[in-house]
Amino acid sequence: MFKIFVSFMLLLLVGCSSTPEVKPTGIHPETQTRVEQWKSLIDSGSRWSDLKKLTSVNDFVNQLNFVDDIDHWQQEDYWATPLQTLVTKGGDCEDFAIAKYFTLSAMGMNEDKMRLTYVKALTINKAHMVVSYYDQPNAEPLVLDNLNRNILRASQRKDLVPVYSFNGGGLWLAKRERPEQHIDDSSRISLWQDLLHHMDVEAADQNAMICLYQYYDLPASKAKTMCP
Repeated sequence: MFKIFVSFMLLLLVGCSSTPEVKPTGIHPETQTRVEQWKSLIDSGSRWSDLKKLTSVNDFVNQLNFVDDIDHWQQEDYWATPLQTLVTKGGDCEDFAIAKYFTLSAMGMNEDKMRLTYVKALTINKAHMVVSYYDQPNAEPLVLDNLNRNILRASQRKDLVPVYSFNGGGLWLAKRERPEQHIDDSSRISLWQDLLHHMDVEAADQNAMICLYQYYDLPASKAKTMCP
């Protein structure tokens, strides 16, 4: 009887000590690694100076591939979330700037110090987006860009002609060597509002969205069959 009792207790102990079953997420190891590197950057960056944050985030995002929206998303103009850009390993200038902006924000950088700035890039003769960083209100901003990967002051970027800038708090008309003029709030920018909505959806079930983003080039109905 004692032997039976001991055997029963051993079985219970084995059952209690076994590793709980982990539900599959459908996320590829390469994708998981890239997302974890991004999250680690955010966690480490929360303790850094602003300048180190700017440099690290600019370098990290600029490693991704540049891809036009029409090729990447089959749309003329689409603003991807940082997670979409990261998982799909690329985006256009707007996607790069948005990824930098929200990564810096996640590190704890004050939104009042940052703006997404639309410019005309003279070297490519196209509309372009960068992140502008203001150490102090009305200071000359530093520019985070994917065309020129060096972080320079706006006055050193003669190849960029500012048009307007915005963040979550407002919309400004921008002109070179003139004070910016606040003209409205950013709610009038429909692509910005769509972006914020997509980020809210992501937050509800991040793993599910990461899995789906891996199959961004498939129809949505097909992509859903690839994920748990």
